[in-house]
Amino acid sequence: MKLAETVTFGGSGLDRAGHLRGDSGAQARLLADPEARVLPIWRGKPLVTGEAELTGGWLRPSHPALLPAPDVPPVFLGLDEGRPRFTVDVSAWNPESLPDSLGAFLDPSEQRHPDLDEDQRFVELRACMTRLSPREAELIATAKAVLGWHQSHGFCSACGVASEMTMAGWQRDCPACGTHHFPRTDPVVIMLITHGNSVLLGRSPNWPEGMYSLLAGFVEPGETLEAAVRREVFEETAVKVGSVGYLASQPWPFPASLMFGCRGEALTREIKVDPSEIEDAMWMTREEVMQALAGESPRMRAPRAGAIAGFLLTMWVADRLE
Repeated sequence: MKLAETVTFGGSGLDRAGHLRGDSGAQARLLADPEARVLPIWRGKPLVTGEAELTGGWLRPSHPALLPAPDVPPVFLGLDEGRPRFTVDVSAWNPESLPDSLGAFLDPSEQRHPDLDEDQRFVELRACMTRLSPREAELIATAKAVLGWHQSHGFCSACGVASEMTMAGWQRDCPACGTHHFPRTDPVVIMLITHGNSVLLGRSPNWPEGMYSLLAGFVEPGETLEAAVRREVFEETAVKVGSVGYLASQPWPFPASLMFGCRGEALTREIKVDPSEIEDAMWMTREEVMQALAGESPRMRAPRAGAIAGFLLTMWVADRLE
C-alpha cells in the first residue's frame, strides 16, 4: 500500500541509534549534550506544547519538573536530526486535584505543572495524536510505550525478583537469575472485510453510542496474520473469509500493540454475533461509509481520527488501497 506509512505513528525515519544503548559513556555524553531534551510522561500522558499544532514538551535534563522522576536514568529514544532525545516517567508528581476521568478510555482533562509554562500540559495521547508531526508522533508513541512497559514489568517473570533497567531503558535484567527482559509488543490484526460494495463493521459494548469500527483481535501463538484474520472474523460474526492480504501497520501504544491492517474477502454474508466478543456487527456500503466519514450517517458516527481503522476506511472509500 503506497500510503501505508502516512497513518498516525506510521514512522518518520527516526534514528533510534540502537548501537549506543549499551555504551554508558556515550549515554552520559548524549545526556550532557546542549541539544539533549527529555520528554516527561505523567501517568501515561505526555507533556505537550502548543495549540493547533503540538510538539512534545521537551525539557532540558536539569529542569525542576523532572525531579519527581524515580532515581533511574531516562530512557534513550534516539537522535532527532542528531539531537539526543530521552523520556522519563514523572508519575510521582501529585497535582492539587485529580479528575474523575483519569484513566478513562479518553480522558479530556489536562494537568499543568507549576514549574512549566502555561501552554505546557500533560494530555491524553488519543486526544492530541493527530495534531503532532510524524516525528513528534513517533517519539511520543515510543516514549509512552516503553515507559508503560517498565511500569508493568518491574519484576523478573522467571524468579520474581525486582529487575533493573539496562541498555538505556531498552532492557531489564534480573540481578538474581540473570534473565534478560525486553519491551513487549502485542500483534493485533485489524481487518477491512469486504463483500462486493460493502464492508463489515462491529462495536464493543463499552463504546460510545453509534461508534463502529473494523473488527480486530490479538494474534495467538503459532498463528499467521492470515489465520488470525479468518479466526477473529468468524469468532465474532460467523462470517467466513477467503483471501487475505496485508495493507499497513500502526504502532498503538495503548498500551503496547502493533496493529496489522489487513484486507479480506468475505465468502459469506450472514452475521451471527458472539455477544461475548462484540455487541453488534453490520454491513455498510461504500456510500454509507462515505456518509459516516463526513459525520452525516444516521447509523454510525465518524471514526476516531488517528486510528488505523478510520485510515483504512478512508483509503477504501477513495479506492487507494493499492
